[in-house]
Amino acid sequence: MDDLALSVRLARPEDAADLARIYIDSWQDTYAGMISHALLGAMSHRRHTARWLSAIKSSTTVLVAEDTRAGPVGLASLGSARDRNLGFEGEVYTLYVDPAFLGLGTGRALLAGAFDNLKDRKLRSCVIWAHARNNACFFYEAMGGRRVATRTTRLMGELTPEIAFGWRQLAAKKQKRAFPVNPDRDFTID
Repeated sequence: MDDLALSVRLARPEDAADLARIYIDSWQDTYAGMISHALLGAMSHRRHTARWLSAIKSSTTVLVAEDTRAGPVGLASLGSARDRNLGFEGEVYTLYVDPAFLGLGTGRALLAGAFDNLKDRKLRSCVIWAHARNNACFFYEAMGGRRVATRTTRLMGELTPEIAFGWRQLAAKKQKRAFPVNPDRDFTID
């Protein structure tokens, strides 16, 4: 799996079942010990397939990271920022990678695709909320995201701490580099 042939594209209705699988597998892998076992165990492939199908058919943009051999291995959803009080125009609502494909560039490809899509919509900044104990926090910081806010939400009745990572200005021009040279500058990759 070290030599992925990744592409990022808009999700199609026939991707919904794969997106549900990736979403559930990611949650069960990432949040074990952080979120109740009962909640993680109750995740339904049928319900999440319906949820992703609905998102694909709605105004929410859903992206799929796809490997030529393995098929869909990651997903992201995005659109306008839901909380405009933070001062960001766009938001990546979800970004999940199949646990078997972590560390292979799938997250970077999805984030770059999400940023490109937001820029195409003339949205110049972006925020992402993450569970405060999610290892993705390190990824977002490595990708140039700055911690800009915290909040506590309720997830199935459980208090859940979250951190917002923000990019104040999405660069207008792509530059080739694996990681930002200066994390205080804009994030761009190919």
